[in-house]
Amino acid sequence: MNQLQTTYRYQVGGSLQSDFPAYVERESDEQFYTALKDGEFCYVFNSRQMGKSSLMVRTKIRLEADGIACAVLDFSAKDRDKEQAPKWYNGIINLLNRQFKLLSNIPTWLRERDYLSPVERLEEFIETVMLPQMAQPIVIFIDEIDSTLNLPFTDDFFALIRSCYNKRDNPDYRRLTFTLLGVATPTELIGDAKRTSFNIGKAIDLKGFKLEEAQPLAAGLAGKAEDIQAVLGEIIKWTGGQPFLTQRLCLMVVDSVSFIPLGKEAPEIEKLARSKIIQNWESQDEQEHLKTIKNRLLSNEQKAGYLLELYRQILQAGELSSQNTSEEGELQLTGLVVKRDEHLRVYNPIYAEVFNESWIDEELGKLRPYFESFRAWVASGGKDESRLLRGEALEEAQTWSLDKNLSYEDKQFLAASQQQKIEAEIQAAAKEAELERERKDKEAAEKAQAKAEGMLAQAKNRGAAIVALAFMVAGGFGVYAIKQADVAKHINKEIKTAQNLGQLAGELQDKSKTDDSNEALRQAGLSFKVTDHNL
Repeated sequence: MNQLQTTYRYQVGGSLQSDFPAYVERESDEQFYTALKDGEFCYVFNSRQMGKSSLMVRTKIRLEADGIACAVLDFSAKDRDKEQAPKWYNGIINLLNRQFKLLSNIPTWLRERDYLSPVERLEEFIETVMLPQMAQPIVIFIDEIDSTLNLPFTDDFFALIRSCYNKRDNPDYRRLTFTLLGVATPTELIGDAKRTSFNIGKAIDLKGFKLEEAQPLAAGLAGKAEDIQAVLGEIIKWTGGQPFLTQRLCLMVVDSVSFIPLGKEAPEIEKLARSKIIQNWESQDEQEHLKTIKNRLLSNEQKAGYLLELYRQILQAGELSSQNTSEEGELQLTGLVVKRDEHLRVYNPIYAEVFNESWIDEELGKLRPYFESFRAWVASGGKDESRLLRGEALEEAQTWSLDKNLSYEDKQFLAASQQQKIEAEIQAAAKEAELERERKDKEAAEKAQAKAEGMLAQAKNRGAAIVALAFMVAGGFGVYAIKQADVAKHINKEIKTAQNLGQLAGELQDKSKTDDSNEALRQAGLSFKVTDHNL
C-alpha cells in the first residue's frame, strides 16, 4: 500500500466533512450555492443517501465565507410528539436564537408570549428579534424535512415560510432565505387540501456522479489497478454514479487483495459488484442502503402494488416516457428510478439485478390475494378466462382493493372477473327461466292428456251404449212389432252421434303432445271405425 492510500479514505454513508478528500463536487453544488447566495428559496428533494446533507455542509461553509449568516434546523432530531406543537415550535425558536446568538433571556421572552399560538410566537421572533438584530443576509437550512410529514400541526409552519416569501417587498424579508432538504415532494408539505400547497422556490436536481466529476475518487485507487480510469469507469457504470454505492464499490476495490491488470477491469468490477453487493444482498446490506429502498417502496400498502407494477414496466422497457404523476414522483423518491430527459429509467444495473422481476413477483405475491391467477391471466394476454376470479375469491379481492391504488392491469383483471360473474348470473337466470317454461309446458301437456283421456273414455262408453241399444231395438222387432222404418231411423241417428264423438276425440288426439295420448286416441279411432262398420 502506498503513502496516498494510507491517507486517502472513502466514506460509505453519513455526511462528509468539508475537507473530506473523497467529496465529489457535482453540477448541483454550484447551482445550490449560487441560488442561495442570490437569495432564492430553493429545495433539494431526493432519495436517501444521495449526498444531500454533505451538500448542505459544504454550501453552508461557502456561504458563511461570503458573510451570509446560516443556521441549520435538523428536523430528524426534533420532538415528534403529535401533542407537543408548542414544544416543537419553541424548539425552533431556541435553535435559531442559539445559532445566531440573539437573546440571553429566551425563556422569559417565550413565557411573556404564551398567549400567542405556537406559530405566531415563531413569526414574532423572526419579525421582532431575528431580522432587526441581524443586518446581513440570512439562510436557514431545514434538513430531513420529511420528518414533518406525519405531524398534524406543521401545515402552519410551511404556511409561515410561504408568508415570509410573500413579504419580500419588505427589505428585511428580502434578506431571509429558507432552503429545504429531504425525501419529499413540494405538494406533500401542506396536507390540508384547502390551503395553498408549498410550491415556491427552485428545485435543485441532485444527480449521480459523472465520470469527469468523480475524478477525486480515483486517487484512492492508486496501486490497485494498472488502469485506474478504466476501473473508475466500470464502477460508475455499475452504480450509475449513485454516491453511496460508488463510495462503497471504490472501498471494495481498495479492500480487495487482488490487483486489477489491464483489460480485466470490467470482469473484476462485475465480480465485486455481484459477490459483495448483489448476491445475498439482504445479509450483506449492513448499512441498509438496499433495504431502505425496499422499505420505502413497500411502506404504503395502498400504493405498493401500483408502484411495483410501474417499476416493472420501466424495468422491462428500459425506459418509460414520464407522465409527471404523483406516483412517478414517489417511485423516484425511493431511489430506484431516475428521470432524465423526461424519461424514467432504473438508476443503475445493481438495482436492476437486486430488484428484478422475480423479486417483484415475490413482493406482489405478499400483497395481492390473487397474485398467481393475475400473473397467469396477464401472461395469456388477458385471454385465459379460467384464471379470472369467482365466488369468494372475487369478493375477497374486491374488498381488498377498496383502499388500494391499483395498477391499470389490476383494474382490468378485476373488471374482467366481475364481467364474467355478471355473464354467469345472466346465463343462470336464462337457464332457470327455460326450465320454468319447460315445467309449465309439461304441466299443460299433462292436463291436456288427462282431459283427452277423459273425453275418450266418455266417447267409448257412449259408443258401446249405442251398439247395445241397436241390438235391443233389433231384437224387439219380433216381440213388440215396432215399425222397421222408425227403428232404422233411430239407429242411424245414434250412429251419427257416435261418429261425431269419434271425430272430436280425433281432434283432441292432434292437440296432445304426448305419445301415450296419441296411442290412446288412435285406438279409440279404430274402435269407432269397427263399431260403425259392424253397425
